[in-house]
Amino acid sequence: MGHRLSKIYTRTGDSGTTGLGDGSRVAKDDLRIEALGDVDELNSCIGLLRAQITASAIENKTGWDKSLSLIQHWLFDLGGEVCIPNYNMVLPISVEYLETEIDRMNETLPMLKDFILPAGTLSCSYAHQARSVCRRAERRLMSVHARDQNIQATSLQLLNRLSDWLFVASRTLQRAEGGSEVLWQKNINDTI
Repeated sequence: MGHRLSKIYTRTGDSGTTGLGDGSRVAKDDLRIEALGDVDELNSCIGLLRAQITASAIENKTGWDKSLSLIQHWLFDLGGEVCIPNYNMVLPISVEYLETEIDRMNETLPMLKDFILPAGTLSCSYAHQARSVCRRAERRLMSVHARDQNIQATSLQLLNRLSDWLFVASRTLQRAEGGSEVLWQKNINDTI
């Protein structure tokens, strides 16, 4: 793996390039760097969600924290894969875990009959924000894969399943804090 920095600033990026984990240099607006930034932003959103759940009155904080911690580690692994072309770190167990958790959470949720807005309690809203960033990261990673063909299928599946997990988590968190889902109103203009 790449070199660890003991000095935070290196001045090597002052000319508009940055180093990948394999030692090669690319432009800071390279598609791979854009994908890496989106994965990093997603990980930060997950951190905000973890902090909000910790500060909330939600039960089973330990369970939520375990899942969110795993997700943050998997996203860091994914960042390593993006940073080091042809390097594989994301394992199928991460996708399997998310699928199992989606099924578990869905067991207690009512069937959706309408679209819901990305709104509600803070925990619910942070989950929706993370979901939307996750979708962007997935799109960007697909673009890197379409260009370079060196993003493994498991990594693409991880982001796809994670966005689903975040959607179901938002619904679960909304209920855990005593809220009800904010439904989209098709004819909202009729109420004006």
